[in-house]
Amino acid sequence: MNIEIKAESFTPRRSTFSHVARRYGEDRPASRYDEATLDVQATTNFHYRPLWAPEYEIFDTRRTAVVMNDWYDFADPRQFYYATYNISRAAMNAAADRAFEFVEDRDLVARVDAEWLDIVRHYLVPLRHYEWAADLNSLRVTDYGYGTRVTSAAMFAACDRLGMAQLITRIGLVLEGNTDVGLERGRTAWLEADDWQGVRRMVEDTLVVDDWFETFVAQYLAADGIIHPLVYGVFDDAGLERGGTAVSMMCEFMVDWMKDNARWVDALVKVAAEESDANAELISGWYHTWRDRAVEAASPLATTVLGTADAVGTIREALDARAASLGLTV
Repeated sequence: MNIEIKAESFTPRRSTFSHVARRYGEDRPASRYDEATLDVQATTNFHYRPLWAPEYEIFDTRRTAVVMNDWYDFADPRQFYYATYNISRAAMNAAADRAFEFVEDRDLVARVDAEWLDIVRHYLVPLRHYEWAADLNSLRVTDYGYGTRVTSAAMFAACDRLGMAQLITRIGLVLEGNTDVGLERGRTAWLEADDWQGVRRMVEDTLVVDDWFETFVAQYLAADGIIHPLVYGVFDDAGLERGGTAVSMMCEFMVDWMKDNARWVDALVKVAAEESDANAELISGWYHTWRDRAVEAASPLATTVLGTADAVGTIREALDARAASLGLTV
């Protein structure tokens, strides 16, 4: 008896799902990112309007003053969907875990200059509240934003911000021998310390902004564009001269995250600004307002840590150059 095994090949009737094929054609293979983000949001057949805002549909382009011909013109250059996002963050979190283990196993915190360690407690631990507020702002963009390419990336960013709040909490525990003393002091500083009140006031004001795109600009371009380089760049560099290597290692996740997240932020702002002169003018106005708020808020903290606020001006110049490259007027 002879058995003949033959290979058969089948040609797919189309290369992707219909919602992507309607945009790109059936013959063009689509990436997993395209399939996960293009035209996924519901646009018709809503059962009711939101009771808290009956003037809007559940998903409504009018929730922002920014106007786009196609809200799916936005694209995340990182191509994040569920799988790629988790792969990326799992690797970053594993690196953070190794850094914490290295610091704790060798008791590197004990080698940091004691006076500088007190300064670190003051400027770093309260930032867990800043990150928690950034998480809420990210969720607002996720909730009220329009188009899956906007809202899915915002949801990933929300997860990042909550994760960084937890990392700073972990740092606060390590600095105090795994007790909550530092966390309580950080909370008190956030609520009462004079040099933190500008940042807290700015953060609380961002939480009540009505336009979700303005919330995005305020948080991710203006506030983060000043606060993150100041804390994880300038302050960290000053600490290295006083034995602060342990702190630098535990903050590496935030440094890597800022570089990664800025790619998405810049892409979204640039596309919106290039859509029309009206968009560019509107976003530029929001940027000016919140950049100035961030500079004003960060200056007292910089003075406490460094003895001068000059570094904030330098960071502002770099941020203005970045904004100009995105098509904003600075």
